[in-house]
Amino acid sequence: MTTTDDLVARAEALLPLLREQAAKTEEDRRVPDEVIDALTAAGLFQVSVPKRYGGLGTDMRTMLEVSAKLAEGDGSTAWVVTLINVCNWLTSLFPAQAQQEVFADPAVKVSGVLNPSSSARKVEGGWQVSGRWYYNSGSWHATWAVLGVPLTDDSGEVIDQALALIPKEDLEIEDVWFVAGMRGTGSNCLVAENVFVPEHRVLSVPSAIEGGYGTEHTDEVLCRAAFVPVLALVLAAPQIGLGRAALRYVTERADRKPISYTFFETQAESTAFQLQVAEAANRIDTAYLHAVRAATDIDSFAERDEYPPPLLRARVRADTGVAVQNVLAAIQILLDAHGAGSFAEVNPLQRIWRDANVAGRHAVAVPQIGFEVYGKALLGVEEQITPLI
Repeated sequence: MTTTDDLVARAEALLPLLREQAAKTEEDRRVPDEVIDALTAAGLFQVSVPKRYGGLGTDMRTMLEVSAKLAEGDGSTAWVVTLINVCNWLTSLFPAQAQQEVFADPAVKVSGVLNPSSSARKVEGGWQVSGRWYYNSGSWHATWAVLGVPLTDDSGEVIDQALALIPKEDLEIEDVWFVAGMRGTGSNCLVAENVFVPEHRVLSVPSAIEGGYGTEHTDEVLCRAAFVPVLALVLAAPQIGLGRAALRYVTERADRKPISYTFFETQAESTAFQLQVAEAANRIDTAYLHAVRAATDIDSFAERDEYPPPLLRARVRADTGVAVQNVLAAIQILLDAHGAGSFAEVNPLQRIWRDANVAGRHAVAVPQIGFEVYGKALLGVEEQITPLI
């Protein structure tokens, strides 16, 4: 049996490769094939694929730990693994016929965008779909995509929001991902023109938000996990790893890097520096502890085959925000402590800073949104600002 510790150890073994390839990943704006192949061989794209299809079918905690560990090597690579794993998980919520089609490929990699920036027309046996989906992380490496579509009636009125599974060969990639951070994620635009999607490859999002999945297989725990909590919490994992990477870099150099224009021969001698490092480490730990609490709750409810109540689901949105907020603050403190050299192009700290700040602005991870969702739930305010709870 493959344990969480086993998979984290596999991820840790790949960190030298990820660090070695990080600059190339950023320059090429995609994760190198050599890295993708190594991740595939280590089974790190299989953590959420159901065991009945040869996957590892782990749990939320494992997804969190693996992604966080990979981010200690490279943020873009960890983000791609995170998003593909969570989209593989989304696929496991579809009817068995759809799962069989997607997971028949043992090297399957599903990318995705939930935003229904498309149109769908009902036809015999399914839907005719056209659309453009920004921004699809892992687009260069994905074999399928799970994409948001609005479902309409005969008069053109939207009657449901859904996710549609579409194979790579039915999609085009527009290379549009030119950004300050997370440059290697290949988060490009996917384009579909009149693609037929059979009914069994369509999943209702409002139903899924309340735990109404399409799968006939509910024996594996991860397939019972709560929809939005999983989608939100995975985004905190790369942030935690980036924070740890920054802390490691700064502390490892503190006993030989002086503080210019002071009497300190090393940063480590300075009380002010010690306080900064301690605060940063505590903030990273705070992020991790909130994420672990949320992951544990997701897994516990799934284990009991219970769907968590709205208040707990709202709290997971807030936990995600707490994690993001604290990691961003920790990285800023570490940049201040390390000094102006943090921004040299050869210094990985500036890439960590850019990666974390771009990832931390993901719409589902923005702290203030998560806090408002949770605050309304705590106060019993029925009117919410998003259906994603």
